[in-house]
Amino acid sequence: MTHGMRTDTYPPYLDGGGRDWRDTATRYALLPLRIFLGVTFIYAGLDKLTDSAFLKDSGAGSIGDTMRAVRDSSAIPALVDMALKSPVGFGYAMAFGELAVGIGTLLGVLTRLAALGGALISLSLWLTVSWASDPYYYGNDLAYLMAWLPLVLAGAPVLSLDAAWRSRRRQRAGTRAR
Repeated sequence: MTHGMRTDTYPPYLDGGGRDWRDTATRYALLPLRIFLGVTFIYAGLDKLTDSAFLKDSGAGSIGDTMRAVRDSSAIPALVDMALKSPVGFGYAMAFGELAVGIGTLLGVLTRLAALGGALISLSLWLTVSWASDPYYYGNDLAYLMAWLPLVLAGAPVLSLDAAWRSRRRQRAGTRAR
């Protein structure tokens, strides 16, 4: 009679169920991306709100001067022109948008919607501020846009309020079905 011997040393599946470490890694694969993007966008929003120079119409480091500097080299100058009608208002909208996206992503609240917001912010920055980067990969906004797409598609399946709410809805539906 032969006896099987376990040769792997990986921990069991974190949620139980007898799955192996590869399943666990697959399930949690988007978590580092979610944490990175969430923390980065929270930091970016807070940085804008606390920077005394940023939220001004003009002056070194101001949102107004930044937009005027990139207007002619952007892919969509009309987008910059629209923001230039109220650069301070646009700066506040961007800062609060980044905060909302970051918090939603980090906590996993309406994650797909938050990720879509992050993708749209990154897309608008790519088409305006970093469009003239040469070569194109020097502008980080395109990389951020691509980083948001997996979260737009998959959401936050683990360690998120979305997952907790989904689990609660399933439990309620299972209780009603009986």
